[in-house]
Amino acid sequence: MSHFLLEASNVSHSFDYPLFNHIDFKIAAKESVAIVGRSGSGKSTLLHIFSTFMKPIDGSVSLLEHDLYALSDGDIESLRRYDVGIIFQFHYLFKGMSALENIEVATMLSHEQIDDAILKKLEIDHLMNHKTSELSGGEQQRVSIARVLSKKPRIIFADEPTGNLDKETADLVMNVLIDYIKKTDGALVLVTHDESMAERCGKVYKLEDKMLKEIK
Repeated sequence: MSHFLLEASNVSHSFDYPLFNHIDFKIAAKESVAIVGRSGSGKSTLLHIFSTFMKPIDGSVSLLEHDLYALSDGDIESLRRYDVGIIFQFHYLFKGMSALENIEVATMLSHEQIDDAILKKLEIDHLMNHKTSELSGGEQQRVSIARVLSKKPRIIFADEPTGNLDKETADLVMNVLIDYIKKTDGALVLVTHDESMAERCGKVYKLEDKMLKEIK
């Protein structure tokens, strides 16, 4: 039995042009890994391949000991609902609902309870009764992150989660994410342009020249 939560082997992908070739990647419990690279290098595409949303043209992905793209659509949906957390640069909250109601949607689907400690760590516990339209952009993003963490994912994929945040709030978010994976034996795969955020992770890879290279 593998101790890696994610193992990718010989992954290649292209659109109208080759994007990357023969990528190998592994991450174990309590590990945090950042992937950096210029715009258009394929970072987000690689994250989508790792996180159930896009089948690579070649190669294999084992996620939580499942041969990911050999699974049925229903089994992939189950992984997304219970075990995989996806954090995007934009919050995608439900308009017209309160912060609390947005978080409750995720916990009801995953049969979990809202973790008040996470709300306090993200400094949004006092905002739960506010409508999303009453929140600042940074507050909305932290609510969306609380929504993901409240379903207790085993692995988190984060695509520029701090891209629209100021430095202080970005540091706060990274503290919460890294603390979460250490306490839950989870893992974090972070795609970012922000080198200071990447440096917060235990390992840093750079995607360039169609290859993924470890630089830290």
